[in-house]
Amino acid sequence: MAAIDTSPLSPTPRTTLGRSRERGLTDRAALHAILDEALVAHLGVDVGDHPVVLPVAIAVDPEGPDADGTLYVHGSVAARWMTRSGRRTVCVTATLLDGLVVARSGFHHSMNYRSAVVVGEARVVDDPDEKARALDLTVDHVVPGRSATLRRPTRKEVAATAVLAVPLREASVKVRTGDPVDDDADVEAGAWAGVVPLSIVASSPVSAADSHDVVPTDVADRAARLGA
Repeated sequence: MAAIDTSPLSPTPRTTLGRSRERGLTDRAALHAILDEALVAHLGVDVGDHPVVLPVAIAVDPEGPDADGTLYVHGSVAARWMTRSGRRTVCVTATLLDGLVVARSGFHHSMNYRSAVVVGEARVVDDPDEKARALDLTVDHVVPGRSATLRRPTRKEVAATAVLAVPLREASVKVRTGDPVDDDADVEAGAWAGVVPLSIVASSPVSAADSHDVVPTDVADRAARLGA
């Protein structure tokens, strides 16, 4: 396994911020924090005759075999975007929405957010051990520790699932926080401005109709961390 690298997030023009550079973060730990918290990311790829952008579940291995660690995306082997993504440059974006920024003019309305963009050549994971680890990491990304409590995937299930790996070498992080930035004249006019905070909050776990009502510790802990 590769050692965790501390190289800068934007080593190439593809991931170097061109606008609002003051909002960019260069700490690689900030990248991992966003990817760890994000439950859904979006993968963009040109499948040949048109581009597609799809919501995907992700997992991160900071010590993965790719440059600066590995970002994993999984899907069905029958999915066209999966079969077309291997050896193509893809873009994976994760966004955490923290608030609606309500300004005194339409021009200055905005959102508070944390976003991460990863660009790189995807590879299809063929190594059985790496694939198994990637699938476990994906399950644990949703509910930490969950994979250890489950039966192992069958050969049929593994064969039906494809995993893409994207290097974390080329990445950027951008964050907006704080109040609206209004013009002085609009502030003096006295209209209201502020922020509507947003967050993901879980409700208490609901047992399936064919399950018992004793919620396992890993699921209860996950719900608790999300504010249930």
